[in-house]
Amino acid sequence: MNSTARRRLALFFGFAIGSAILAITPFVADGQTASSPDSAATLRVRVVHVAETGDTIPIARAFVRISVVSAQSDSAGLAILRVSPGTWPMTVSRLGFQEQTVEVRVDALADTTILVLLQESSEAIESVIVSATRGERRIEDEPLRVEVLSGEEVEEKLLMTPGDITMMLNETSGLRVQTTSPSLGGAAVRVQGLDGRYTQILADGLPLYGGQAGGLGLLQIPPMDLGGVEIIKGAASALYGGAALGGVINLLSRRPGESHVREILANQTTLGGTDIVGFASRKMNERAGYSLLLGGHRQRAVDSDDDGWVDLASYRRFVARPRVYLSSETGSNAMITAGTTIEEREGGTAPGSVAPDGAAFPERLRTGRWDAGGVGRLIVPSGIVSVRGSIAEQHHRHTFGPVTERDRHLTWFSELAYTVAGTEQTFVVGLAFQRERYRSREVARHDYGFSIPSAFAQLTRDLNSWLSVTASGRLDDHSEYGTFLSPRISSLIRLPGAWTLRASGGTGYFAPTPFTEETEVVGLSQVETIGELVAERARSGAIDVGGMIAGVEVNATVFRSTIDHPVVVKEAALMILPADVSGLLLENATTPTRTVGAEALLRWRPEPFAITATYTFVRSTEQKPFAGERRKRAMIPAHQLGMVAMFEEHGRGRVGVEVYYTGRQVLEDNPYRTESEPYAHIGVLAERRFGRARFFINAENLLDVRQTKFDPLVRPSRGPGGRWTTDVWAPVEGRVANVGVRLDLAQ
Repeated sequence: MNSTARRRLALFFGFAIGSAILAITPFVADGQTASSPDSAATLRVRVVHVAETGDTIPIARAFVRISVVSAQSDSAGLAILRVSPGTWPMTVSRLGFQEQTVEVRVDALADTTILVLLQESSEAIESVIVSATRGERRIEDEPLRVEVLSGEEVEEKLLMTPGDITMMLNETSGLRVQTTSPSLGGAAVRVQGLDGRYTQILADGLPLYGGQAGGLGLLQIPPMDLGGVEIIKGAASALYGGAALGGVINLLSRRPGESHVREILANQTTLGGTDIVGFASRKMNERAGYSLLLGGHRQRAVDSDDDGWVDLASYRRFVARPRVYLSSETGSNAMITAGTTIEEREGGTAPGSVAPDGAAFPERLRTGRWDAGGVGRLIVPSGIVSVRGSIAEQHHRHTFGPVTERDRHLTWFSELAYTVAGTEQTFVVGLAFQRERYRSREVARHDYGFSIPSAFAQLTRDLNSWLSVTASGRLDDHSEYGTFLSPRISSLIRLPGAWTLRASGGTGYFAPTPFTEETEVVGLSQVETIGELVAERARSGAIDVGGMIAGVEVNATVFRSTIDHPVVVKEAALMILPADVSGLLLENATTPTRTVGAEALLRWRPEPFAITATYTFVRSTEQKPFAGERRKRAMIPAHQLGMVAMFEEHGRGRVGVEVYYTGRQVLEDNPYRTESEPYAHIGVLAERRFGRARFFINAENLLDVRQTKFDPLVRPSRGPGGRWTTDVWAPVEGRVANVGVRLDLAQ
């Protein structure tokens, strides 16, 4: 074993041993107040509720508070407080139960024990278990902030865009779906202002869409078989490696329930889009079930401003995804899936039209993708053994006018983890291996093959009733860029009044590839790399506060991230380079990219209404080329606001309205302007059930905001890398409505 290997091994074992020592270190006992005076008396509070069977069941993690003294109940429902003798008002609360306030008299001469009975709330919020953090804890107990889109929210967005998940993600606070390829409609999701290439998209924890999802990946995922979405913002390399430098979006499958599901959805838009999607799921017995998604989607080409350039690309797409679910009496379970996507897209100049240079410039993309994967959990006497594995392959044939590029991208992934969960702590340790391979027929200079063996560990510990901490770390040995240790620590502080404070910080890395938002527009034949690229490194942190004010859920977040050695794209013509180098040039910037921002969320649910308001502020800067001063990064609105109001009667229908505002954006290499105009987006949705059928109508962009109303999308002459279009900073398709029906065939 050489010195490098020994050093890597020492780093991992040092981290694992440190985590193990932390796991067995004695902490302050749960419920105790270290600063309590000796004269204080002991109050024991047992929190229970009565089940439908009549049994009395203890309630764990109930929040008990007297003045500034608080504690949390353990698995037996017992909370212990040290308070001064006397009569005090005591508040007991727990998610899903009605809050209780009672007066208690604490005796100075003896311990006081009382029993508190909580009633389940008729408006109880379903307890959500998050899996993206590996610990599988309730979301309210997770130190790392995870945002969860419920099945109802996914269903709402399904009626707006049945063919893809762009609407669902774009209307989530802190996320922005940025169009990367105006001609073909490619898009990437930016998390808190970071480029889309830093976002890892997973399906049930598997990279089924590749280690670095392409710009069309978001447009090829129908949401009908999704049961929810988990979102982690900020550097998550400690959990998922280099592809998660900016964050993780984990798509959760819609699992079979007790009743058989057979649904078909048909949708038609005013711009010539058609979607027909079918979904079926069933429990075959107590140990096995399945689900199946089939989708056919088409869109005609749309030239909204009649300039001869297609603003909305045409496509024909077929999607299939079966899943099989298995379980055992011991709690062990498994999910196995396979999928395929076949699509053809066409954009660029419309038939019979030409670009400003007098020549036709059609763009076409043929995509063939298949994948297979599985997730398994084996319950053993001492813990849980988890296994994940997948393989995904994508084939592309991309035509940029007279130039054709054909490629193949293969991703292998496997992971083995062992989890030990106790009442106060959860410890996870595991190994992973990922293989990324890219081959191009025409542009072989950009071929690559990466192997990334990894080891990771994570410890979540409830230090006492009001503080929980998670320490994570991952060691990746990248075959091209070296070894990276990515730590992350998160904490959860439970404040009085059921408020919470979360703080998190970590580091991450990203292994550069030739795929960026800029190179996707012009193709790899226009891209050069001078010298060796080095890995991008990131540091990020966030502080989050959440709670309730008069029945309104409130959440506020501030965040900051720094990326060192970011890969940037420059125009080769502006640099002193060898004569055979032209087009676009990839290189590492010498100064970091810095991003700061804040998010706010308000959610009010006065039945049968649900009202959500969001606000996001982002300021991201980089150094100007050939200058020492910094500038704002392009295509990042400083301010975004949104409000969604929904009226719903379960089993009958819903009516909703949404309003979104996007502020000004700095523009780069745009011959018409250097700053965009702000704009508002208004949409309405109505759905009504009649027996087995649910009819819906949805209208988007009622104000008919279009970028081409301000400036042309097509440049007067070719820009960097030979591109014909400007960046897309506003909608280009204009007003659109869709109508459809969703049939329940299982009733």
